[in-house]
Amino acid sequence: MKYNIRLSTINDMKSVHDLIIELAIFEKEPDAVEVTVKDLEQDGFGKAPKFICFVAENETEIVGAALIYTRYSTWKGKVLHLEDLIVKERMRGSGLGTALLDEVVKYGNNIGVKRICWEVLDWNASAIAFYEKKGADVKRDWDVVHLNEIGIKNYLKNI
Repeated sequence: MKYNIRLSTINDMKSVHDLIIELAIFEKEPDAVEVTVKDLEQDGFGKAPKFICFVAENETEIVGAALIYTRYSTWKGKVLHLEDLIVKERMRGSGLGTALLDEVVKYGNNIGVKRICWEVLDWNASAIAFYEKKGADVKRDWDVVHLNEIGIKNYLKNI
């Protein structure tokens, strides 16, 4: 199956949002997505873009996306964070995930990052195997820590 990988445009954000919803359903969190199409448009294409997104499209639609942003590591310096690599379910196994990850790694190399990092759910064995096959080091001895919006408000009440 043919597809093209390119940088997203503001007009792609509805399709990217649809992919985000599909991923949330796959990850058993169908009601967790709070970001809107408008948020994606403003945050990705405003005066100070907060992310870059690569999209994969076939002749008729966007079938995959990789959303990334830079951050800073006190140990390494500039790093690239891959927030999500999303491939429509029917396209998995087509090489599309590899093509998107290739673009992310090339981009990271071009901007001189010291590391590219992302998370993967511990039950997603196929994704873990995919990333390890690509040479990624899946850190099983680290826990991801989140302080959500309610947690932030509760935290601030107690200081």
